[in-house]
Amino acid sequence: MDPIIFTIPGTNFSLHWYGVIMAVGIVLAGMIAEWGVRQRGDDGELIWELLIWGVPFGIVGARLWYVLNDILGGGRYYLDNPIKIINLPEGGLHFYGAVLFGALGAYLYVKRRKLDFRLFLDAAAPALLIGQALVRPANWINQELYGPPTDLPWGIAIDAAHRIAPWTDTFLYPVDSTRFHPAFAYEMLWNFLAAGILLWIALEYKEKIKPASIFAGWLILEGFGREIIEFFRPDQPRFPGTDISYSRIVAGVMILVGLCWLLIKYEVIKVPFLAAGPDKYKLSRPAKKRKKG
Repeated sequence: MDPIIFTIPGTNFSLHWYGVIMAVGIVLAGMIAEWGVRQRGDDGELIWELLIWGVPFGIVGARLWYVLNDILGGGRYYLDNPIKIINLPEGGLHFYGAVLFGALGAYLYVKRRKLDFRLFLDAAAPALLIGQALVRPANWINQELYGPPTDLPWGIAIDAAHRIAPWTDTFLYPVDSTRFHPAFAYEMLWNFLAAGILLWIALEYKEKIKPASIFAGWLILEGFGREIIEFFRPDQPRFPGTDISYSRIVAGVMILVGLCWLLIKYEVIKVPFLAAGPDKYKLSRPAKKRKKG
């Protein structure tokens, strides 16, 4: 399947499936987050204002993280061609950068409006997982995010032009018969499962769960899933002298932060300089009711 939907004649502008699918994923994630805000008693429409801040920050962060990841892994492409850093159409975004910078943009909006950031973190947690999952089919179109060769029935074919070493040798790994682990699909399935777990907890224990606990759960589940998926991602730059990717290091930190967050929040452990915080959200105003008809 061609990654490009169409190109405007006489120009260099092309519409890519990745961009379209990502836009759809952002909108659907926004709808889920809006529902999450309403479930917590606040105005769900605030999510769309927040996205105006969060999405541009997220795109910049996703690109910068990807570039930095490549450079740390020993790549020289962006060092030798720095102008390529802003060439988004050629591809190269990283989810962690999108979340980190997107959260920064969202925080600036929340502080400006004097809202409760914890509420939006909890509402966004399952939405992030579902939005990320919805974008993964674009990786199949681009023939990326695949793992080692496999004989499993769900293995996918990868063209010679999109292969990475050591599978570029089509004599040893024939194009017609070699199939690869669809790592993007594994991550997609895990994200849907993790989102379901968080949504179930949020609804089942709505009156008992403390603010920011769902987001802490996201840190743990997202990190755990990425630790597993990274075993199927030979394309990821490794920390020098090890077989551990930078993404796995970040994922491990996320798990530890999420666990400590929950332990402190529920006062299982006490840290002098980290307070558990209020047990209720600070609402901006009552959630608006949708009109019938």
